[in-house]
Amino acid sequence: MSSSTLTNSQKYPRYLLQLILSCRKITAQVSDTASAGSSTIVALASSSKQDFYSHYHSKLNPFPKRHCFWDSNTVVVVGQNLGSQLREIGIDNVMINLAEELSRPANQRIMVLPLFDSVRRAGVVVDGLEKLAEDRVGRRLGFCHNGRSGL
Repeated sequence: MSSSTLTNSQKYPRYLLQLILSCRKITAQVSDTASAGSSTIVALASSSKQDFYSHYHSKLNPFPKRHCFWDSNTVVVVGQNLGSQLREIGIDNVMINLAEELSRPANQRIMVLPLFDSVRRAGVVVDGLEKLAEDRVGRRLGFCHNGRSGL
Protein backbone atom coordinates (compact mmCIF):
# COMPACT_ATOMS: atom_id res chain seq x y z
CA MET A 1 0.00 0.00 0.00
CA SER A 2 1.51 3.33 -0.96
CA SER A 3 1.54 6.25 1.45
CA SER A 4 -0.87 8.20 -0.78
CA THR A 5 -3.59 5.58 -0.28
CA LEU A 6 -3.23 5.50 3.51
CA THR A 7 -5.78 7.48 5.46
CA ASN A 8 -4.70 9.99 8.06
CA SER A 9 -5.67 7.63 10.92
CA GLN A 10 -3.48 4.89 9.42
CA LYS A 11 -0.46 7.22 9.13
CA TYR A 12 -0.77 8.76 12.58
CA PRO A 13 -2.84 6.70 14.99
CA ARG A 14 -4.31 8.80 17.74
CA TYR A 15 -5.26 5.92 20.02
CA LEU A 16 -2.69 4.54 22.47
CA LEU A 17 -2.87 0.95 23.71
CA GLN A 18 -1.50 0.63 27.24
CA LEU A 19 -1.11 -2.37 29.52
CA ILE A 20 -1.34 -2.37 33.29
CA LEU A 21 0.18 -5.51 34.77
CA SER A 22 0.03 -6.85 38.29
CA CYS A 23 0.45 -10.32 39.73
CA ARG A 24 -3.34 -10.70 40.04
CA LYS A 25 -4.66 -9.19 36.81
CA ILE A 26 -3.85 -7.69 33.44
CA THR A 27 -5.70 -4.65 32.11
CA ALA A 28 -5.49 -3.29 28.57
CA GLN A 29 -6.84 0.17 27.85
CA VAL A 30 -7.00 2.30 24.74
CA SER A 31 -6.97 6.04 25.26
CA ASP A 32 -7.57 8.90 22.86
CA THR A 33 -4.45 11.06 22.71
CA ALA A 34 -5.91 13.77 20.47
CA SER A 35 -7.04 15.98 23.35
CA ALA A 36 -4.28 18.24 24.62
CA GLY A 37 -3.27 17.75 28.23
CA SER A 38 -5.54 14.82 29.00
CA SER A 39 -6.46 11.47 27.53
CA THR A 40 -9.81 9.75 27.49
CA ILE A 41 -10.16 5.98 27.84
CA VAL A 42 -12.27 4.69 24.94
CA ALA A 43 -11.96 0.91 25.49
CA LEU A 44 -10.97 -1.26 28.44
CA ALA A 45 -10.55 -5.01 28.90
CA SER A 46 -9.35 -6.70 32.04
CA SER A 47 -8.84 -10.13 33.52
CA SER A 48 -10.76 -8.99 36.61
CA LYS A 49 -14.07 -9.30 34.75
CA GLN A 50 -16.65 -11.89 35.79
CA ASP A 51 -15.61 -14.24 32.95
CA PHE A 52 -12.25 -14.91 34.60
CA TYR A 53 -13.37 -15.67 38.18
CA SER A 54 -13.35 -19.44 37.78
CA HIS A 55 -9.89 -19.33 36.22
CA TYR A 56 -8.66 -17.01 38.99
CA HIS A 57 -10.01 -19.24 41.77
CA SER A 58 -8.40 -22.30 40.22
CA LYS A 59 -5.01 -20.55 40.47
CA LEU A 60 -5.42 -19.44 44.11
CA ASN A 61 -4.23 -22.57 45.91
CA PRO A 62 -1.93 -24.50 43.63
CA PHE A 63 1.12 -26.30 44.83
CA PRO A 64 3.76 -24.94 44.51
CA LYS A 65 2.52 -21.38 45.01
CA ARG A 66 2.40 -19.14 41.95
CA HIS A 67 3.04 -15.43 42.06
CA CYS A 68 1.14 -14.62 38.90
CA PHE A 69 -2.55 -15.47 38.54
CA TRP A 70 -2.84 -14.87 34.78
CA ASP A 71 -1.29 -16.73 31.90
CA SER A 72 -1.02 -16.43 28.12
CA ASN A 73 -4.51 -17.90 27.62
CA THR A 74 -5.98 -15.17 29.80
CA VAL A 75 -3.98 -12.57 27.89
CA VAL A 76 -5.35 -13.81 24.56
CA VAL A 77 -8.96 -13.57 25.79
CA VAL A 78 -8.35 -10.04 27.12
CA GLY A 79 -6.90 -9.10 23.72
CA GLN A 80 -9.89 -10.59 21.90
CA ASN A 81 -12.29 -8.67 24.15
CA LEU A 82 -10.40 -5.43 23.55
CA GLY A 83 -10.22 -6.03 19.80
CA SER A 84 -13.97 -6.63 19.55
CA GLN A 85 -14.68 -3.48 21.58
CA LEU A 86 -12.43 -1.45 19.29
CA ARG A 87 -14.09 -2.84 16.15
CA GLU A 88 -17.56 -2.06 17.60
CA ILE A 89 -16.73 1.60 18.13
CA GLY A 90 -14.98 1.91 14.76
CA ILE A 91 -11.32 2.12 15.78
CA ASP A 92 -9.13 0.26 13.33
CA ASN A 93 -5.64 1.50 14.26
CA VAL A 94 -3.88 1.84 17.64
CA MET A 95 -0.28 2.46 18.60
CA ILE A 96 1.80 1.11 21.44
CA ASN A 97 4.47 2.92 23.43
CA LEU A 98 7.44 0.97 22.12
CA ALA A 99 9.90 2.29 24.72
CA GLU A 100 7.58 1.21 27.53
CA GLU A 101 7.04 -2.26 26.07
CA LEU A 102 10.76 -2.83 25.45
CA SER A 103 11.57 -1.73 29.00
CA ARG A 104 9.48 -4.57 30.45
CA PRO A 105 11.37 -7.60 31.76
CA ALA A 106 11.66 -10.41 29.22
CA ASN A 107 9.29 -12.72 31.13
CA GLN A 108 6.53 -10.08 31.04
CA ARG A 109 7.12 -9.34 27.34
CA ILE A 110 6.74 -13.03 26.57
CA MET A 111 3.40 -13.03 28.39
CA VAL A 112 1.94 -9.90 26.74
CA LEU A 113 2.95 -10.42 23.10
CA PRO A 114 -0.08 -12.70 22.51
CA LEU A 115 -2.36 -9.82 23.59
CA PHE A 116 -1.07 -7.59 20.80
CA ASP A 117 -1.35 -10.47 18.35
CA SER A 118 -4.97 -11.21 19.33
CA VAL A 119 -5.88 -7.52 18.93
CA ARG A 120 -4.28 -7.63 15.48
CA ARG A 121 -6.19 -10.82 14.59
CA ALA A 122 -9.42 -9.05 15.58
CA GLY A 123 -8.82 -6.64 12.69
CA VAL A 124 -7.15 -3.72 14.46
CA VAL A 125 -3.75 -2.55 13.20
CA VAL A 126 -1.25 -2.32 16.07
CA ASP A 127 1.38 0.27 15.15
CA GLY A 128 4.75 -0.64 16.65
CA LEU A 129 4.16 -4.39 16.76
CA GLU A 130 6.66 -4.92 13.93
CA LYS A 131 9.44 -3.25 15.91
CA LEU A 132 8.49 -5.18 19.03
CA ALA A 133 8.51 -8.43 17.05
CA GLU A 134 12.02 -7.66 15.77
CA ASP A 135 13.22 -7.76 19.36
CA ARG A 136 15.08 -10.85 20.52
CA VAL A 137 12.14 -12.04 22.65
CA GLY A 138 9.69 -11.61 19.75
CA ARG A 139 11.87 -13.62 17.39
CA ARG A 140 12.22 -16.40 19.96
CA LEU A 141 8.43 -16.64 20.19
CA GLY A 142 8.06 -17.05 16.45
CA PHE A 143 7.00 -13.54 15.45
CA CYS A 144 8.33 -12.69 12.02
CA HIS A 145 9.32 -9.24 10.77
CA ASN A 146 5.93 -8.33 9.31
CA GLY A 147 4.25 -8.59 12.71
CA ARG A 148 2.47 -11.86 11.98
CA SER A 149 2.66 -14.61 14.47
CA GLY A 150 3.91 -18.06 13.80
CA LEU A 151 2.25 -19.35 16.96
